[in-house]
Amino acid sequence: MELFDSHCHIDFEAFDDDRDDVFARMKQVGVSRIVAVAVELEQTNRLINLVESRQGVWFSVGVHPNHETKQEPTVEDICRLANHDKCVAIGETGMDFFRTRVDAAVQEQRLRTHIRAAHLLNKPVIVHMRDADEVCLRILKEENIQTCGGIMHCFSSNWEAASQALDMGMSISFSGNVTFKRNDELREVAAKVPDDAILIETDSPYLAPVPMRGKRNDPSFVQHVAQCVADVRNMPLHDLARLSTNNACRRFQIT
Repeated sequence: MELFDSHCHIDFEAFDDDRDDVFARMKQVGVSRIVAVAVELEQTNRLINLVESRQGVWFSVGVHPNHETKQEPTVEDICRLANHDKCVAIGETGMDFFRTRVDAAVQEQRLRTHIRAAHLLNKPVIVHMRDADEVCLRILKEENIQTCGGIMHCFSSNWEAASQALDMGMSISFSGNVTFKRNDELREVAAKVPDDAILIETDSPYLAPVPMRGKRNDPSFVQHVAQCVADVRNMPLHDLARLSTNNACRRFQIT
């Protein structure tokens, strides 16, 4: 069984003391591929060093919607930093009205900038959408996201929002929150997403899944997300692992 953690932050300081051990645990449970996702442009060199020293690791370039920065990224900035064989996506970007450290108008322009860079690069966009479904989905449509494609990362919305994203050709990625006891509606969404659009992730070090809640999340825990999603789809774990891994490889253009 091979698992693909489509979204994690393995370069973060939370892993500085035991990153080698984390990679060893990943291999033990069958996690053979991960994408290390950016939240600021300043971490790009750190991500490049990480992927060049590891097998089965790719990265993205982008600025989180709520990351405070002195200078907004330009299309040219993103394209320059993403010019690497192992850069497979742009983001994470998007809209977040749950926490609004960055003004909504700035978040919107930032999202549009990332999508325009992704069009030029022919790379998918990793979209963070929290409490901002209407405006985020509208921008994705206006910017023709279907041309470059993308991933609704750590999906936490309802089936109506998922359907709109799917109509634009987006993949839907589920994280540890799909395992939380209160999230029956989210599990219903996970049961409905078409086979060719479903991805799994950890978003580690955040959102550790049941039964690991309260611990620092890491990519080896994606097995618990996979098991939950497999259960609600009434399919064996190894089939869900194969399906989601194939989907991630296709979405990220990994051969």
